[in-house]
Parts: sequence; C-alpha cells; structure tokens
Amino acid sequence: MNDARQPGRAAPLASLRVIAVEQFGAGPFGTLILADLGAEVIKIEDPAAGGDVGRRVPPGADHGSSLYFEAFNRGKRSIALDLTNTAGRGLFQRLVARADAVYNNLRGDLPERLGLTYDALSDVNQAIVCVSLSAYGREGYRRAEPGYDALIQAETGWASLTGEPGAPPARSGLPLADYATGLTAAFGLLAGVIDARRTGIGRDIDTSLFDTALAMLSYQATWWLSAGVEAARRPLSAHPSIVPFQFFATSDGYIAVACAKEKFFHALTAGIGLHGLSEDPRFATFSDRHEHRDLLLPHLAARFREESTEAWLEKLRGLVPCAPVRDLADALDLERLQDRHMLAEYDHPVLGTVRSVGLPLHVSGHTPRYQASPSLGGDTADLLAELGFDEGEVAQLRNQGAFGAP
Repeated sequence: MNDARQPGRAAPLASLRVIAVEQFGAGPFGTLILADLGAEVIKIEDPAAGGDVGRRVPPGADHGSSLYFEAFNRGKRSIALDLTNTAGRGLFQRLVARADAVYNNLRGDLPERLGLTYDALSDVNQAIVCVSLSAYGREGYRRAEPGYDALIQAETGWASLTGEPGAPPARSGLPLADYATGLTAAFGLLAGVIDARRTGIGRDIDTSLFDTALAMLSYQATWWLSAGVEAARRPLSAHPSIVPFQFFATSDGYIAVACAKEKFFHALTAGIGLHGLSEDPRFATFSDRHEHRDLLLPHLAARFREESTEAWLEKLRGLVPCAPVRDLADALDLERLQDRHMLAEYDHPVLGTVRSVGLPLHVSGHTPRYQASPSLGGDTADLLAELGFDEGEVAQLRNQGAFGAP
C-alpha cells in the first residue's frame, strides 16, 4: 500500500541485482520475495533441460508456462544459458560483473562444478555474494545427494511430530521445509550484500533444506537435547505443553483456541460458561493444566460441541485468541485477500488472468508491481543489449552454443 507521505519512493530493493540459477520451489520462493520488494532477479535457465522444471508441473502447464511456475517466478527475468559451454560461461560472467549476488538451489556438489562459488567468481566481481541452497549443503558426504521437501520432513523428525496420535507419520500439507529454506537463503543473501557493500568483499553463503528444517525444530529440539523431553503428538493438533492450545470440534466444524497466557484461560472458561474450571486447583497454572490435561480437555470438548463455530467466535473473539478452521476456498476469499492487500493479480499471455497471494510485507512507500513470469529466455535480447552486445555478437554467441545447442 502506498504511503501518501512518500510519493515516488523507490522500491526497497531497487538497487539489488541477483543472478539466480534456480529451479522448482525452494530457491525460487526465496527470490520471489526479493523480486516483490523490487530486486532485479535474472533467472539462468538450462536450455538442455527446457528451463526450470517448474514450467512443466501441472495444473495449467502449457507452452512452457504453468500455474506452479507462476506462483514462484512472477516479476523475474529469464535468459537460457549453457553454463558448461565456453561462450555461455563468458556471458554468465558478464552478468555477474554487474550483479550483487549469484544465488542457486542446485545439488550441493554442483556450485563448485559449475563455477558458482566465490573462488570461481571473485576475479570477475570482488564484491559478489554467492548463495547456495541445496538439500544437504556444499560440504560433507551427502553433498551430491538430491533432496526434496518430503524427504527432509521425514528425516528431520517433522513427520513424526505431525498428525494424530497412533496415525502414520505425516508430511505437512505445504512444503514448509522448502519455503523456510528459501527465506533463509534470501535472508543470508541480504546479509552478505550488506556486508559486501560495506567492505567491498563478497563471500560464500551456504544453507540447506536439512539444516534449516533442523533449526525449525526450535524449542522441541532444546527440550530433547537439554533434558531428554520428547514432544509427543496430541489429538486435534494440540500444543505439546500449553493447555488448551488446539482445535475443538463444534456442532458444525472446528475452532482453534490458543490460551498462551493465564488470562486467556480464565477468559475462555468464562466465555463458554464453565467458570468452575478456572477455579479448580488442578487447572490453576500452565503446569497444572499440562499435568491434568486428560481431566480438563473432555469438559472443554463437550461444551464446544454444543454450539456452532460462528456462535463460539462471536462469544470469544476479542477475549480469547481463536479462529475458525477454514478450508482453502474460504481462506482464499478474494474480498478478504483484497482487504489485506494480499492479492497478486495480473495478465499472462498464455494463462490469462493469474491470481495468487502477494507479498506478506507491507512496506510504506512501496506497492509491489505484480507481473507475469518470464518465458524461457524471454529477456535474452534485452539483457544482451544492456551488456552492449550488437546483433552480430549475439549471432556469434548463438552459433557457439551459449544459449544451448545451435
């Protein structure tokens, strides 16, 4: 949303240029946030592979575009380059010379092989920041292993914490390890660029799906590593230690309630007409309610089943943190998205009108310019012109295989 007091102010990242050797979800999710904040993100796509694999992921996959690809790549630029080709490599270095960062989400052993590291590029640009996002990092015996969100959720313990007790381990309904690592990589990129602009010297920055997912274990990791306390799965998505902090069935659906402060428990018992529960010494404190959760929760569950979700929301909103458990269609209500300035809507030459969720940062003086994602190599001519190549030089690069096999 524009701030009327700051007319014409540049986007926060308008001076940032990122060369992104990226594909699929995790890497492009991180640079999507940078692009929405005004950064110039130039995708380097492999012509031999048909570009970013996300272009062919359904639904809506058509002529090198898809709704999946749109979700991660709006507002970026694209050039198809063969980084294993001498001419392609030379053109890539010309782009790097004018960039702030090189960002990739390739397998951990590939950045070194393709020359995407600081050692390989510092002679071209001493201030370049080289960010690598991989499954298991650029070092160690697993560096050459590919990895995906579901695998990471499985082996870092996420799946063991998700789902109902007694049910099979479950992956989150969203690829949260991908998204968290994309954001971690973008954060690392900005930290590196800030330092490089201060010192004139760039560096390597390495993150991985595995390490980020481990970091997301947060307090549950602290419990286990410090005291051997294992967080068990609880019914209805209940918090492992705070009670009540979970979903409850109502007469027509579900409601989420979060009593993360003592005052909220007192407000809840008053709001649902069970005053005596907050006066019971077995439920007096966080520790008491945790110890006696099996005695407390049946009382709450029975009361919530007596009325509708909307009726409970009317009684509890403003007093107790609560929310309806919505389906996707209701959560993505267009009017609600527009009211929160969270609707990204634009026209696409192949897909027609594309609607998605927008930038989750509201920055004064900046309104994101949502634009269609690039076609494969669609910005090649403009980028080469910006680098000073004439038509003859471009033809020579093409004949030499810079943009793929002639």
